[in-house]
Amino acid sequence: MTNEDLIWKALGDPTRRALLDDLASEPLTTGELVAKHSDLCRTAVMKHLGVLEDAGLVVVRREGRHRWNYINPVPIDRVCGRWIHGQVRHLTQAVNRLKSFVEDQEEPWPQ
Repeated sequence: MTNEDLIWKALGDPTRRALLDDLASEPLTTGELVAKHSDLCRTAVMKHLGVLEDAGLVVVRREGRHRWNYINPVPIDRVCGRWIHGQVRHLTQAVNRLKSFVEDQEEPWPQ
């Protein structure tokens, strides 16, 4: 599995997206994330954080007994940028072809 596949897999889960949303404003300890997600046990939060860390979306810094989790937006930017730019390029080309076709028509469109 490529790193890009790991990123899409990690982003595909709503719980992991919620964890990333929590980390978007500030780094949080694992305990703080567990407290924010009272519907999940600590083990589940740790499992989700592990998937995010494997994908490079979360960076961990240990400080004594605390594990600080930081979001790393760079991988998201790379995969979205590559995928979206490719799609936009194809759509732009299609619109330009349609525009040229319409402009080259001698008869006006029926109303």
